[in-house]
Amino acid sequence: MKKTIALWAALTAVALLVTGCTVDEPAAAQPPAPAKTATTAPPAGDEAPGAPGAAEAAAYRKWGLKPFPAPPAPPAVKPVARRAGGPVPVISEIPTREKIVFLTIDDGAEKDPEFVRMMKDLKVPFTMFLTDSAIRADYAYFAPLIAQGDGLANHTLTHPNLRTLGPDAQRREICGQQTKLKQRYGTTPRLFRPPYGNWNEATRAAAGECGLDAIVLWRESMQIKNMQYQRGDRKLHPGDIVLAHFRGPSELKGRTMTEMTATMLRKIQEQGFTVARLEDYV
Repeated sequence: MKKTIALWAALTAVALLVTGCTVDEPAAAQPPAPAKTATTAPPAGDEAPGAPGAAEAAAYRKWGLKPFPAPPAPPAVKPVARRAGGPVPVISEIPTREKIVFLTIDDGAEKDPEFVRMMKDLKVPFTMFLTDSAIRADYAYFAPLIAQGDGLANHTLTHPNLRTLGPDAQRREICGQQTKLKQRYGTTPRLFRPPYGNWNEATRAAAGECGLDAIVLWRESMQIKNMQYQRGDRKLHPGDIVLAHFRGPSELKGRTMTEMTATMLRKIQEQGFTVARLEDYV
């Protein structure tokens, strides 16, 4: 009997050894799981690479600039509007207290591909006042700018001094360019700028007959390196409309259009302004 019990005990021990089990041995204590730590967002102004803020900053650095603050939301009611049956308003600035200005670029003679890339990178809103005689050699150049959301506006067919023309001739210049721009780009302009800023009441009447909502003049104009101001204090004011031109090295004394544009944007930033879209206010 004792031999039988001893044999059974030996066989049981072997079985336990093979299966890895132990008799009456508590399970080994497992080390505690590491505590989960909350993921913290990077501090404001310190976006991770690839975040929208970082991408925008990189795009601006490419052109030697710093990003603009976002403009305020457009007003629910546009501060400039043509009254039903009333004359076309003539404006040089937008009534606002916000530190915003509006960029406008005229004619269309210079067609620098780098400028298209610059505006795609920076996404700064501006309005193009185009003259058919200046753009007809390459209508396609302006299509990507319009596709990017930049404004399309009327600057006559041939860039005449409208004060020297009679009512019918003015109407042909203005309405004719309305038709051309609609045919080329599928968009009918709402804004008009008379060449040289010269207009009279016949201009105003023709603009209204051609379906335009406003005649847009300006308060400042960008030259090669400097801004020209109409006011004596030589400063930007809230709502000012800024004029520039599609110009290249032959007119800018060797500077490119992108260099001129970068200088203009720096001057706006230095005075604490940002850029808003003119069509949101007129």
